[in-house]
Amino acid sequence: MQRRPDFREGMARLSDRVWTYLQPDGGFGLSNAGVVGPRDASAAGANAMLVDTFFDLAHTRRLLDAVAHEVRAPVGRVVNTHYNGDHCWGNQLVRDAEIIGHRSVPDDMRKLPPEMLEALRHAPDSVPAALALREGMARFDFRGIELVPPTTLFDDRLEVDLDGLRAVLLHVGPAHTTGDVIVHLPDDGIVFTGDVLFRLCAPLGWEGTFERWIEALETIAGLGADTVVPGHGPVCGPEGALEMRDYLAWVRDRSRSAFESGKSLEEACLAIDLGPFGEWVESERVVSQVARAYRELEGHPFDAPVDFTRHVEIMAKLRERASTPA
Repeated sequence: MQRRPDFREGMARLSDRVWTYLQPDGGFGLSNAGVVGPRDASAAGANAMLVDTFFDLAHTRRLLDAVAHEVRAPVGRVVNTHYNGDHCWGNQLVRDAEIIGHRSVPDDMRKLPPEMLEALRHAPDSVPAALALREGMARFDFRGIELVPPTTLFDDRLEVDLDGLRAVLLHVGPAHTTGDVIVHLPDDGIVFTGDVLFRLCAPLGWEGTFERWIEALETIAGLGADTVVPGHGPVCGPEGALEMRDYLAWVRDRSRSAFESGKSLEEACLAIDLGPFGEWVESERVVSQVARAYRELEGHPFDAPVDFTRHVEIMAKLRERASTPA
């Protein structure tokens, strides 16, 4: 079994040619990336493959500087695991590379323009969403971001030859998002999951179904990879995917009970017992999963619009309660 790196900011080697760039503590916007280097960085035309960019230009520049220092090869190919900004809003800094993603990603990237989050960063405290998200957004600067979507698109599966190292890209959505893609390096026993897996931090997810997300996590666990790099949180093994599967099932079952007893969404969120998952980072984000359960129980489609502002308000109440001494 390969040694799993400590959860410290920066590049961590996973195998001879594979690294991850980690961003503790894995909370709002602090995602992980992957890097596959060439066999010989000094060879003509040698380049690296990047799995995801970051939430803003400053964080992505730090990532690219680290790749240049450690891998010593330019980025010639990028995979976006999904359309959320913390995994693709740095694409403009690698726009000359081949950018790969699921077919749904280019359209989905337009759902939330960076300008909207930048405006929210500076909104008055009277705007509940701004107040609730201010601490998380303070570390980012969304100015100057240009959306650069993938142009190499696929539907279900794509294999890429990385100078003799095979990468298998699998579409496993709609789970966290419609276009969720995982990147499996079977020869090295490594998989990059994007936000299909949040490790030891509460998952966000406004689309997809419990059934599909649980199935995706079981797919990850069944790949036989010793090293699993989540979209957020520390590197783990297949047990990480199974633990998050259990989290989703726990929240789904308790949400169903709350729904059947007539509780509103807010009442269900304020009453839910997270049991063994209560210490996960940003546990208040359980709201997105309770809302998913209510959406399914009410018979709405997996990609029905959500009341984001209302959800954030409930998250703020949960966070305030958790921070108030008993």
